[in-house]
Amino acid sequence: MLEKYLNELYKQIPKEKIYINEPMKNHTSFKIGGPAECYIKVSKIEEIENVLKIANKNKIPIHIIGNGSNILVKDEGIKGIVLKIDLQSINIQETPNHINVQVESGVPLAKLAYIMLNNEITGLEFAAGIPGTIGGAIRMNAGAHGKEMQDIVYSTKYIDLSGNIHTILNKEHQFNYRTSIFAKNNYIILQANLNLKHGDKEQIKQKMDEYSKWRKENQPLEYANAGSTFKRGNNFITAELIDKCGLKGYKIGGAQVSTKHAGFIVNTGEATAQDVLNLIEYVKKEVYKKFEKVIELEIEVL
Repeated sequence: MLEKYLNELYKQIPKEKIYINEPMKNHTSFKIGGPAECYIKVSKIEEIENVLKIANKNKIPIHIIGNGSNILVKDEGIKGIVLKIDLQSINIQETPNHINVQVESGVPLAKLAYIMLNNEITGLEFAAGIPGTIGGAIRMNAGAHGKEMQDIVYSTKYIDLSGNIHTILNKEHQFNYRTSIFAKNNYIILQANLNLKHGDKEQIKQKMDEYSKWRKENQPLEYANAGSTFKRGNNFITAELIDKCGLKGYKIGGAQVSTKHAGFIVNTGEATAQDVLNLIEYVKKEVYKKFEKVIELEIEVL
């Protein structure tokens, strides 16, 4: 199957952007994952359109990733094309009362937060420590410290898998806790317009420093992980239930329930995806056994 469409891809995408049988552990924050049959890094909208045409024509499955910070790739890898979105432009439009930041989906949240700090723009401080891209953050309505992407997104431009480009306003995103219309459909986010405000540089920096300190103290940054493994429940905090089951530090293979924050599963070194999946199932079973609560994944398994 690969040979059939590879020559077509080489005609449309620079060869150095296409990787064959690329280990996904090199492209995920979990440092886990088998090979992608075909991994393509795209930095232009036309490149995305060209890949989609070829994928549709040849009936090739397509998977979208940003920074790979919220995913677990299985050990057997991924068939078809993995499209790494690397669109990077940022445009700041200011008026006396309002700031519109037009940002492409491949821009890392942390990078954008620091650009906002340097431009004395407030509203994105909460995202400084979130390790994903703008596209990934909108897709899952990422949030921290009481704020979420839905609070600042004005509109989003995306391309569907048929190659049609659309723009939707905030209310059409179907934002909810760690989900959106993009989590329910395999649309590719291209660009977002964020609604932000002028702010005091010192106050912005103070808030970002405070949040950074909190992350270092409360999250297992010393180990490879994919962020919070489980979602919060409707009427319970999942990490607390896992902790009450005595599962902090529990290990299967190289995967471990973090000793610092029970909501995180970490890779202590040589974890396989199967280790992580086995540990997830064990944690789910123990929490249900003790509290009769069904806990859900926040990370996505590819």
